Amino acid sequence: MPSNLSSEPVDPKKPWTWAEAIWRERVASVRAGRSLKPAAWKDGARMAVALSFDSDHETIDLRNGGASAGRMSQGQYGARSGMPRILDVLERHGVPASIFMPAVSAMLHPEEVRRVAGAGHEIGIHSWIHEFNSVLDHETERDLSLRAADALERLSGTRPVGMRTASWDFSPYTLAIIREMGLLYDSSLMADDEPYELLEKGEATGVVEIPVEWIRDDAPYFNMDRMASARPYGGPAMLLDILRREVDLAFEEGGLFQVTLHPHHVGHRSRIFILDEIIRHAKAKGDVWFATHAEVARFCASEAGTTAC
Repeated sequence: MPSNLSSEPVDPKKPWTWAEAIWRERVASVRAGRSLKPAAWKDGARMAVALSFDSDHETIDLRNGGASAGRMSQGQYGARSGMPRILDVLERHGVPASIFMPAVSAMLHPEEVRRVAGAGHEIGIHSWIHEFNSVLDHETERDLSLRAADALERLSGTRPVGMRTASWDFSPYTLAIIREMGLLYDSSLMADDEPYELLEKGEATGVVEIPVEWIRDDAPYFNMDRMASARPYGGPAMLLDILRREVDLAFEEGGLFQVTLHPHHVGHRSRIFILDEIIRHAKAKGDVWFATHAEVARFCASEAGTTAC
C-alpha cells in the first residue's frame, strides 16, 4: 500500500496524506495518562469542587492591539464591578477559588491581586497579555511564561504553581515549558472529567492536569462582540441548569466538579446569582470538599505518588 516516506514534506492541510508515524507522533505529543482521581477526596469527601475565574480584563482586547475602547471597557468592568461581586460571594460562603490572571491584568489591577491573595485564594498563571501560544516560537513563549510567573509572584508574594493557557491554546512547546518551570499542574486541556497525569511523547511527566471544558465555561454562553460573530446564545438560567447537572453527576460518581467563569461575564447583576446558586447546590450535597486547583492537584499527586507533589 502506498505511503509517505518520513523524508517527504508534510502538508499540514492534507493530513490524509501523512504516513502513520506522523499522525501517531502528533497524537502522542501531549496525551492523557493515568487517572489521578482518588478513591476519596480530602477527609473522605465524596466530591471535590474547584471554582476558577479568569481575570482577563483589558487583555481581551490588548492581545488584538488594543484598538477598541469599548472592548477594553468591558474588560475593565470585570475588574471594577465583576470581581468584587465574585469575591463577596466567595467570602459569604467561606469557599476558596483559583484566579488565573494574565500578567498585564495583574499589573493593571494590583489591588485585585492583593485582595485575592489576602483572602487566601490561589493566583495562577494565565499568559502575559492573553496571547495565543500557538502563534509563538519556543523562545518567546518560554520568556513570556517566565515573566508572567515573576510578575504574579512580585504582586502577590507567592510564586504560582499552576498554569492555564490563554484561550486554552496549548502549543507544541507548552508542556515542556511547564515542566521546566517546575509547575505542579496545568488546567488547559479536556481529555477527562477527572484529574489525570500528563504524558509527553509517551513519557509520564508528573504534571497534574485539572481538566477544563467549554461546557463548564461561561464565555461560550455569554460572550458578545458586535464586530465579530460572537453572540450570546444562552441565558443565565440555561447555564445554571447545565452546571447543576454537572454537579449532580460529579457527586454521584464521586468525582471533581470544575468550572471556569469570567468576571466580565458572570459578574453582572443578572448573572452573579449563578455562582451563588452553584455553591449552595454543591454545599447541599453535604459531603463536599471546596478546594483551589492547586489543593486538588497536590492531593491527587500525593495520593497517586507522582513526582509532581
